[in-house]
Amino acid sequence: MCPSPIAEAVKIRQPLLLKADLQGTPFQFETSFGVFSPKEIDEGTRLLLNYLEIEEDFDCLDLGCGYGPIGIYMAAKSPQGRTLLLDKDFVAVDHANANIKLNNLKNAKALLSNGMSALKDEKFDLIVSNIPAKVGNEMLYLFLYDAFYHLKPGGKFVVVTVNGLRHFCKRTFNEVFGNYKKEKQGKTYTVSSATK
Repeated sequence: MCPSPIAEAVKIRQPLLLKADLQGTPFQFETSFGVFSPKEIDEGTRLLLNYLEIEEDFDCLDLGCGYGPIGIYMAAKSPQGRTLLLDKDFVAVDHANANIKLNNLKNAKALLSNGMSALKDEKFDLIVSNIPAKVGNEMLYLFLYDAFYHLKPGGKFVVVTVNGLRHFCKRTFNEVFGNYKKEKQGKTYTVSSATK
């Protein structure tokens, strides 16, 4: 006997629980279908985390946080600072806030935001993003200009992108920040950074 379509839909709607080791630290994430990479931490995020230098008192921003793995990792590594997670998807923001609680973090929160539109004059030591491949050049420029504005002097903007965007990143990082560093180019993804 085949399962009923209603029973299958209810099953698929159930939240997923993902346990992940990020740079030697265990985390748990509640996810669901419809958010990016709901069943595992994606390869780009894992590559990016290898190149984040986080002090214990850093103020951090995760742009396009999804259900929160990068921002939650940064909040755990910077317990004396504060971490803000932003995403334009309300389901992702709900998951990120639930995951902040699930991982017992008191120094982080997630907000609904188109890019950095929810910010006022907040300044950060580190802004990080796993940038979607199809976000568009105009939005990428907004991310760069906004990151430059919201970084403290000496602050760093670190992104992971598909390799097809690496030349664009090099050109635009130099244009906006006056510097660019290719941290790592893997088979599929490149980690790039710029310093204010």
